[in-house]
Amino acid sequence: MPGRFFLTRPMSEIAQALNVRCDVDLQPPRKNIQPGQELIVLTAHGLTPMRWGMIPVGRVNARGRPVMETIINARSETVFDKTAFDGVGRAVVPVDGWYEWTGEKRRKTAWRIASANGSPLFFAAITDSWQAPGGLRVDQFAAVTCPPNADLEPIHHRMGVLLDPADIQTWVTGTEDDAKALAQPWPDGLLQIEEASDVDWSGP
Repeated sequence: MPGRFFLTRPMSEIAQALNVRCDVDLQPPRKNIQPGQELIVLTAHGLTPMRWGMIPVGRVNARGRPVMETIINARSETVFDKTAFDGVGRAVVPVDGWYEWTGEKRRKTAWRIASANGSPLFFAAITDSWQAPGGLRVDQFAAVTCPPNADLEPIHHRMGVLLDPADIQTWVTGTEDDAKALAQPWPDGLLQIEEASDVDWSGP
């Protein structure tokens, strides 16, 4: 499942791939997008900035207890059923790819994962809005995950739900049943995986 994203192509190219207007501010190339930072996502209203990580203020679990941890990723198997996700919206996160790690602490290997043909990747996400102290509204999202395909299985036990461009509108505006049907592992052989030894993990 995505622990960091990267997006180095212009947002105008992303907008063209999605066939939407690009009214958002341009962003510099980003090789290390971390949870808690802002990304541009596609909602039913177009491209909009959102914070990666849902602060679940007011949300409770099935036992009625408050959900305390910030939600970065949500499991596709339960995201439509858990009380903690009642009322969330759906969006798509367009990126060039993401990173995963293998190995023991202090000896971890970072892996860069991208589309084999160089096209953008579109992650399924859920969205929410948090009313921060002082009345500030923070729009936020969490990536939706599923079991890995054969490409990712040696690296991680989960992967983000990736969407074919033809299915993006169904995820964003379709019925819950239609969205559930899209929450499947990406077909094998469509990803490029390489060691990411050139990334400054403290930088943008």
